[in-house]
Parts: sequence; structure tokens; C-alpha cells
Amino acid sequence: MTTSTDEFQSPLLEKAVTELSRLPGIGRRTALRLALHLLRRELDDAEALGNAIVALRRDIRYCSVCHNISETDICPICASPARDRSVVCVVESVRDVMSIERTGQFRGLYHVLGGVISPMDGITPDQLEIDSLVDRIASGEVKEIILGLSATMEGDTTCFYIYRKVAGVNPDIKVSQLARGMAVGNDLEYTDEITLGRSIMQRTLFSDSFTL
Repeated sequence: MTTSTDEFQSPLLEKAVTELSRLPGIGRRTALRLALHLLRRELDDAEALGNAIVALRRDIRYCSVCHNISETDICPICASPARDRSVVCVVESVRDVMSIERTGQFRGLYHVLGGVISPMDGITPDQLEIDSLVDRIASGEVKEIILGLSATMEGDTTCFYIYRKVAGVNPDIKVSQLARGMAVGNDLEYTDEITLGRSIMQRTLFSDSFTL
């Protein structure tokens, strides 16, 4: 449903609603409620919000190693000498890194793919950060990769694709996956911290999950 400028009684309000409604999960009614809320706040509050959004978009980048968000070329996790550099957990998104970090059970590094293989959605392997993962493995420093993708058809397809690619580069590398304490079909970010932590600690060999 479109809304006219006359209904809003202000082109500036209409523009604010239009921009807010571009955000995921925000319809025009919710956008209008947010815009009217901002009008009731002090000008300093609105400026602080605007400045925070501009700084977010301008100053945050993606780590050149693992593709997690960072304010520097290499993220704090990759740069930390306290992390186990021989273990890399492969995840779909930045949100998954945050979920795993909250468990406090993993001290290795990460590799963010930026999605999963999904032909139905037009997402192919070359659109994901799989080649850069293979390059990290080829360096010889990584001894184990943990496939930390969601227990969905797309997640399983991506895991199998990565497993075959990795085996072609280093057949001796250990490839494990999260223990299936998580319900099939669940996204990693919605799994509770205790279950996710146990799934990391009780991970199993990926090759045990199928028969070649």
C-alpha cells in the first residue's frame, strides 16, 4: 500500500518513512511509528542515531582473512595471539560468529562464507568465500576445519562441497562438524548458547555423516 504526501502532511516525514521502510522487517506502518518517535526525542538523540549509522557504514569493513566485520584490515579475533590458529570454524554469516563467541567454548579462528549454496536462490559456490578458505588451508597452518553451518539442506550441501574441495587440497586435514544437538532445520543464530557450546565441544568427523 502506498501512502501519499498529503496523508503524511510533510514531505520530510514521508522521506524518513520511505528510508526506514527499506530496512528488513520494517513495513511502512512500523517506519511511521519510528519516525514519529524520533520527532518526540531531543535533536541530539536523532543526531546521535544518524551519526552512528553513518560511522557504521563508513568505518566498518570486512576482515581480509576471515571476512568477519572489523574496524581494521584484520579483525581482533584473527589478530589475537591467544587464539588457536590451527582450528578454523566455517560459518555462514557474521551473526553466527557472534553466536559462537557468546558460548565461550571456542578459541580458534573463523571463516565467514557470506551465505550457503542455494541454486533455488541463485547462490552458487563462486559467490561465497570458499576459494579464500581453500587458500587458507593450502598455507598449511590450519589442521582442522569445523563446519559450523546450519542443519538445513542448503547448509549440508555447502558442507559437502567444502569437504570435497578441502580434501583435494589437503587430504590429511581434519574436517569436523557441529554435533547434531541442534534441531534439523534450525539456524545457528537461533540456537541457545548451551546447546551450541555443547555442539562445538562434541563435534564429530564430517566423513562419519555420509558414505562416499
